[in-house]
Amino acid sequence: MGQEEDESIIITMSSESIQKASSSPKLTLLPLIALIFYEVSGGPFGIEDSVRAGGGPLLPLLGFLIFPLIWSVPEALITAELATAYPENGGYVVWVSSAFGPFWGFQEGFWKWFSGVMDNALYPVLFLDYLKHSFPVLEQLAVRIPILLGITVSLTYLNYRGLNIVGLASVALAAFSLFPFLVMGALAIPQIKARRWLVVDFKVVDWRGYFNYMFWNLNYWDKASTLVAEVEDPSKTFPKAIFGAVILVVLSYLIPLLAGTGAYRSDAGEWTDGYFAEVGMLIGGSWLKWWIQAGSAMSNLGLFEAEMSSDAFQLLGMSELGMLPGIFAARSRYGTPTFSIICSATGVIFLSWMTFQEIVEFLNFLYSVAMLLEFAAFIYLRIKKPDLQRPYRVPVQTFGAILICLPPAFLLILVMCLASRKTVLVSGVVIVMGFFAFPLLAQAKNAKWTRVDAEQPILPSMEPLDADISVLPQHEVHDETTVSLLSQPSTSNAVREDGISFDELKEE
Repeated sequence: MGQEEDESIIITMSSESIQKASSSPKLTLLPLIALIFYEVSGGPFGIEDSVRAGGGPLLPLLGFLIFPLIWSVPEALITAELATAYPENGGYVVWVSSAFGPFWGFQEGFWKWFSGVMDNALYPVLFLDYLKHSFPVLEQLAVRIPILLGITVSLTYLNYRGLNIVGLASVALAAFSLFPFLVMGALAIPQIKARRWLVVDFKVVDWRGYFNYMFWNLNYWDKASTLVAEVEDPSKTFPKAIFGAVILVVLSYLIPLLAGTGAYRSDAGEWTDGYFAEVGMLIGGSWLKWWIQAGSAMSNLGLFEAEMSSDAFQLLGMSELGMLPGIFAARSRYGTPTFSIICSATGVIFLSWMTFQEIVEFLNFLYSVAMLLEFAAFIYLRIKKPDLQRPYRVPVQTFGAILICLPPAFLLILVMCLASRKTVLVSGVVIVMGFFAFPLLAQAKNAKWTRVDAEQPILPSMEPLDADISVLPQHEVHDETTVSLLSQPSTSNAVREDGISFDELKEE
């Protein structure tokens, strides 16, 4: 590798991969809103435990009003700015790499991918938890395990068939899953008594569980950034989609919770996974219960598909950055990263044995560590690269950007401080694995044990990158640090036999 290349990351894709990527249908506004909705929420299924942990409805209702302001909105704003500034697959991996170098970019990707796979392991479990209220046989392990495997394999195949299909399916699934709660809300209005919303028993409040459930139900706004290169006109579409999803998520929590807790007085201990189906029966009858159960099943399918898509395209983006072997960037004829999907699905299967509470706490801890690094990258890029092209820019100056990050950063640290010793230990092991994985992959490439596309090395440097990264075709260059797709090779950026390389347009 020459001296000139030391100051840039070279993103490489094979000619075949570029052709498949460009020929795949792009995500438009409505499917992208649905995908982000499922990345974050998927509806009120799973928020029942927040009522139990909060000792009644008051704390969850306050939480779903306040937490979006101090957590969801700041994360959505930061994601909109950075995703449009760096419109490539890989999302936050690219942002952190540009700020702090490829070593920390790899750590960000490793922690987020592990957290995402753990999150995805929840949804087949939640799917069966809702159905077991009507089919008790699903509580038997001999029945449960084969069904979990079957669900995982079937949904993985759907993901393989194309991101556009996943997006359109998410729209249909969201409509089917949310409509019964609109009906429940309308039927509950005559029976609602506002004083029931004010109930809280602080003696039984589980603060660790409460904050973990609040955080889990309102995070992952940045997840869709890993597939932003698959979006049509991302500089305009992505900000609209993410803010539309914020409104949809908050309403999908508040309407069912206000209806369910206001129409009937119930003990907080009764609110566990699947309890909304019982509330639906009390308010509307058995038909509404079955509809909510069916909606839950469909919602968990959407959650799985959205998470799988983001995890897989994140690995694809990391491969194009030279952080992972080239096989992770290989696309099927449907434009999807086949090996990356298989790798993510395998992780889901191995983690499906964990309990709901364990998974939530583990993934929240890892996600918190990664998000602190992401906030640091956002502030660093604002300070060090003020002239970076930002099609959407959070309308504040640098000091305001720091202030925006403070409340969510405090929440992240709080969630980490409330974690159990077991969670800290397991998460610490994962973090250490990431530290060792980066140099091992670099050594594997240098020793030619594995192939990285176009023979570009993983850069084992902890220094910040001097070049930003952008591989979106026809992305206009406005500053000297932007990297763009070269339609014609220059003498400093030759087309290799096994792929096309992307280099800096201008040197500093």
